[in-house]
Amino acid sequence: MTRTNLGEDPRAARALALQVRGAQLPHGGRPSAEILDSWLRCQQAGLDPAEAVPQRVVEAADLARRRDQAAVVRRLAQAELETLAQQIAGSDFLLAFADREGVILDLYADNRFAMSGDDAGIVAGSCWAELQCGTNGLGTALATGRSIAVTGPEHYYYLGLGQVSCTATPVRDAHGEVVGALDASSYYESRQRHTQALVQMAATHIENGLLTHQMRAHFVLAIHPRPEFLGTLSAGLLAFAETGTLLALNDRGRHLLQGLSPALGVAFESLFSEPFELLLARLHRGAEVRLRDRMGSSLVASCVSRPSERRTGRRPVPAPRASQPGLMACLPVRADAVDEAGPADGVTQDIEVAQAYQMVAAAVQIQAPILIHGETGSGKELLARHAHRVSGRAGAFVAVNCGALPAELFEAELFGYAGGAYTGARREGSAGLIASADGGTLLLDEVRELQAPVQASLLRFLDDQLVRPVGGTVSRRIDVQLLAATHADLADEVAARRFRSDLYYRLNTVRVDLPPLRRRSDFAQAARHVLAQIDPHAGIDATAVERLARHTWPGNFRELRSVLTRALLAGGRRVLRGPDFDGLLPPLAALAEAPAQAVSGLGSTLQQVAADTVRREFERTGRSVSQTSRNLGISRTTVYRHLGAAKA
Repeated sequence: MTRTNLGEDPRAARALALQVRGAQLPHGGRPSAEILDSWLRCQQAGLDPAEAVPQRVVEAADLARRRDQAAVVRRLAQAELETLAQQIAGSDFLLAFADREGVILDLYADNRFAMSGDDAGIVAGSCWAELQCGTNGLGTALATGRSIAVTGPEHYYYLGLGQVSCTATPVRDAHGEVVGALDASSYYESRQRHTQALVQMAATHIENGLLTHQMRAHFVLAIHPRPEFLGTLSAGLLAFAETGTLLALNDRGRHLLQGLSPALGVAFESLFSEPFELLLARLHRGAEVRLRDRMGSSLVASCVSRPSERRTGRRPVPAPRASQPGLMACLPVRADAVDEAGPADGVTQDIEVAQAYQMVAAAVQIQAPILIHGETGSGKELLARHAHRVSGRAGAFVAVNCGALPAELFEAELFGYAGGAYTGARREGSAGLIASADGGTLLLDEVRELQAPVQASLLRFLDDQLVRPVGGTVSRRIDVQLLAATHADLADEVAARRFRSDLYYRLNTVRVDLPPLRRRSDFAQAARHVLAQIDPHAGIDATAVERLARHTWPGNFRELRSVLTRALLAGGRRVLRGPDFDGLLPPLAALAEAPAQAVSGLGSTLQQVAADTVRREFERTGRSVSQTSRNLGISRTTVYRHLGAAKA
């Protein structure tokens, strides 16, 4: 039955769905046509809403295969999930990315989102296809190809999911095919209205990155009526063959060229009033050029990528991203992700930061291993990327989160593996992350999380620069600039016999320490820079900067970016003032009355809170370390460490 027919007679599906519901629909209203359509599809598929939600979790080997097949879009999605996690942290949310069949590949759970009862089945590997689990955000977005919000009782299986609300958006590739979906789920009572807009923005970032990656062998142009918006979500992306034939474009590009029928396969000259070769020549001379479309509208264009360019060391999207916060932390594999949230290279007025940047610039000239120490969110990856840029190395920048990959697979992911080396391994094998950084830079983030066998293998590689894949017999010489980052004191880890002393001494050849945000003398400049990255047209007055400077910032730049984003969304103003941060930061009186030792001990307090959260989840899952790791999105090593802290 089509939506039109259902709109004329929605009673059957609506009655069926409401029959087992003991609660009113949102605001006591009637569900939307999209929800009614979904209920009817579920009814026709024979799903019984009175039963429990059907649960299916794919095998580990199948999950690994799916992740491998979706490797590029997954890397882009992981970056956006991390950004979203910082934007809506503390609001009882769970974020997920699923493949085109509705199988969750990655998820991030707010610590307050306790997985019990209704949502216990939302785990990596679980399938949420609509015709299996009924009306739900992920499944219905994939079934319709449209963004959708499913609130509490609107779930087909209300008895199992009636307390959960979700908003999801499909992700399309350069050819318009749905390749996955992003979802943000929360408890019904903590739902936030702006979440759907944030999820849609994140999906657009992924689609733009995917288009540029898939069209990397062609010319990709960004267009907009105003030059300052070329690096934002407002820009249109157009991919052309060397002959000037249109190969792909994003939704914004289609909107900017409406009235011109920008169908795939049309010539550049049918859209714009000059030959394609002339535009390329003008782009070669300057970063931005003016051009007119066939309707007479004036546009600005810039070249995002060319066929001759190698973009393996950075994320293939227009930069900088001004309309949404950048990345917050290193994800499992991000060979082409954007910079970590933190100060730009120019925001180095603080003497400690300036010295750190100068030190790494000198160290990479002699290819010395570098150990970067600093609190979470203090800008360690940004400093590492600066080291890569000033090194002049032509290879990729590859960042690896040592705590985000399963321990049993980490060595194979790092050093590669031969075909069929273990169950679930690809037939053709894998070169590994170290090899992918050949000629470039490798960052091992949270290096403390390395398991003992991997520590030994890494030490051997540092000695001879040879990599032998797991299950292989031939070694290969690799040339990389190695950097390691950690928020822990590795000397203490060595003393506790959790980290090899010989590896520590090799990594600690050059050590730099980044100060936390609360200690930076250039806080005002850094805050204004972060705000400009979020919205280049927004401002902040002196009273607001002073208010921000008095916060302790345990999350450093990640927390600062999240607070500024929320203030902009909540206030709706272009210039932020002190009162705009009321409710987003602790009251000044509380800070003034807090004992000094309480502020100085904030880090240990947060660690204890984290340890308690892990312990509760550990008990709730029947003392399963693996399940706790999956549910909270942390490594098993981190679970063990927090369980030890909780006992202490």
